[in-house]
Amino acid sequence: MAQQLLMPKATAVWLVDNTALSFEQIATFCKLHPLEVKAIADGESAQGIKGLDPIATGQLSRDEIVRAEGNPNHKLKISDPKVRVPESKRKGPRYTPVSKRQDRPNAILWLVRNHPELKDAQISRLVGTTKSTIEQIRERTHWNSANLTASDPVTLGLCSQIDLDLEVERASKGRPLPTAADLGATLEPAQETERYGYEREEEKEMDADAVFAKLKSLKSSTPDEEEEKY
Repeated sequence: MAQQLLMPKATAVWLVDNTALSFEQIATFCKLHPLEVKAIADGESAQGIKGLDPIATGQLSRDEIVRAEGNPNHKLKISDPKVRVPESKRKGPRYTPVSKRQDRPNAILWLVRNHPELKDAQISRLVGTTKSTIEQIRERTHWNSANLTASDPVTLGLCSQIDLDLEVERASKGRPLPTAADLGATLEPAQETERYGYEREEEKEMDADAVFAKLKSLKSSTPDEEEEKY
């Protein structure tokens, strides 16, 4: 994971007050707009923010600042941390904001219907629910079952599409491939389709002969009818 600058605006205030760096260099290092850095220098912005010394926090060295002051094209590089703290792994179900908790039953119903291969633990990770709630929705014993509407959890903002695809892929591993009976109707063999083609051509020829025979009979009957008229 890339090292991120702590309190970028406060750091920009300190760099403006204590260095000869250009606005562009400070803006690039603090991920701000150059006009915002100029406003800090003019006293129009960040008036109540106390500057944060990046040298004291170990995020920038004095040599790096001197090097950037001598070369306007030099981009400041954040210093590597002396101590790396391992990222804590999240345990338990996903946290769901209070405003979206009412949508969880609808999302669970959607997952149960559209992805029956998902286990209860996977659904719990996706939408942040409990196993008992999932069982109630599966068995239609939930207190609000009559009013539930299946809704995509990604659309509801309860999980990302990447997380959903990952859980579906995990659940699909090791499952047997569907058979022809499971898939329903299949394509017919080539021999059968070719035979149908020949039969259709024969039918067309027979129909054409019948049409010509009918035309000949009409022509032969026409002279007799004219003689009767005279």
